[in-house]
Amino acid sequence: MRNNERSTNGSASQVQSVDRAIAILDILARRGEAGVTEIAQELDVHKSTAFRLVGALEAWQLVEQVSERGKYRLGFGIVRLAGATTARLDLSRESRAVCERLAAELDETVNVAVVDQDQATNIMQVYGSAAVTARNWIGQRTPLHATSSGKVLLAWAGDDDREAALAELPAFTPNTRTDRGKLAEELEQVRERGWACTVEELEVGLNAVAAPIRAANGDVIAALSVSGPAYRMEPSSYPDIAEKIVAGAEEISFRVGYLGPR
Repeated sequence: MRNNERSTNGSASQVQSVDRAIAILDILARRGEAGVTEIAQELDVHKSTAFRLVGALEAWQLVEQVSERGKYRLGFGIVRLAGATTARLDLSRESRAVCERLAAELDETVNVAVVDQDQATNIMQVYGSAAVTARNWIGQRTPLHATSSGKVLLAWAGDDDREAALAELPAFTPNTRTDRGKLAEELEQVRERGWACTVEELEVGLNAVAAPIRAANGDVIAALSVSGPAYRMEPSSYPDIAEKIVAGAEEISFRVGYLGPR
């Protein structure tokens, strides 16, 4: 067998395994619980194949064995994954009113962004009346080191995530922070004052200010930001803007369950 044929067959086998694993989750969702023999019969595979697939799902806590009954049911890992999705839906819903108020008050574009692997993704956006021709950022992934939201998410990220994000710092404009040491110092300042900013660091002519949104346990899960053209959002206005953005982020945090200082 040639190498490319071997690679193709291997890929097909992997896809088939993924399909079968998902089918097992569907079986358990419908039945509540099932044994390996039942799963094998429904999938029309050998029992050893079903056992191997169930074992892989169990290792990721997506299924768990029912004590002393030899059957399996959906595990806590499913709840964790569903909870992550629900949290984002709740965050989007609970932040809308605050974003609308701030967009009207500041007359600029207001966004909520979350970490998506090594970048920030905007999940909510409201335009101010002066921003009718502004860019649509919803669903857009942006670099953490060159955006105000990204700096917030980096400032409160875990050590490993922060180190990975700081490994490469490409320049998008002449103002982009590309010096690792200087960016690390700025992130420390962000933590101390409670908000981040950018001055034409992602796009020439675009400025922004952001503040952290916290989950019920106090972890920073998102960033609330306001962005606008540099000629309207001058750095001298950042402290006043930040005061409003920080208050808005605290309100959203409270709405999603954070009961810390307000």
